[in-house]
Amino acid sequence: MNIHAPKNEPLLVMTRQFSAPREVVWKVMTEPKLVQRWYGGHGFSNPRCEMDVRPGGRWSHLMRTPDGSEFPAEFVFLEVVPPERLVWRSADFETSSGAHCNVMTVTLTEGRAGTTEWRLVVRFKTLDDREAAGAMGFTTVLSQGCERVEELSLTLTVSPGETETASLSPSL
Repeated sequence: MNIHAPKNEPLLVMTRQFSAPREVVWKVMTEPKLVQRWYGGHGFSNPRCEMDVRPGGRWSHLMRTPDGSEFPAEFVFLEVVPPERLVWRSADFETSSGAHCNVMTVTLTEGRAGTTEWRLVVRFKTLDDREAAGAMGFTTVLSQGCERVEELSLTLTVSPGETETASLSPSL
């Protein structure tokens, strides 16, 4: 995992390679039952994950940490381009601030020999918000979540055309 935080911009850029094809990684990132299996760090669970993966669709999520603390999250999808680009923001982005208030853009590109290059750009409102996220362990949790994506991706296959249908229709 490569992590870059530009000095004077409220951005965080993370990149890594997954050993699975792009369509599989897309499926793992957009199907609620799969997202529940990897979202968060080691030992995290996700008792609720509801996703309507389309522009304007909502993502309602409840993440539970190993100590039992729960963190509800509400997101809105801004852009959905299967299987290459997914953009979402916190639902209260316009009216709120803080480390949780950001816009996330994931780009998936086909790598060599069936691998996937993953790039996440997180845009915070301020540098202070980015620093607060870092202090809360934001990149550690994301890195561990990506390890879980890798493990899960290696157990799945995707049929031709499945990503377009699965990612554009509402999922329960």
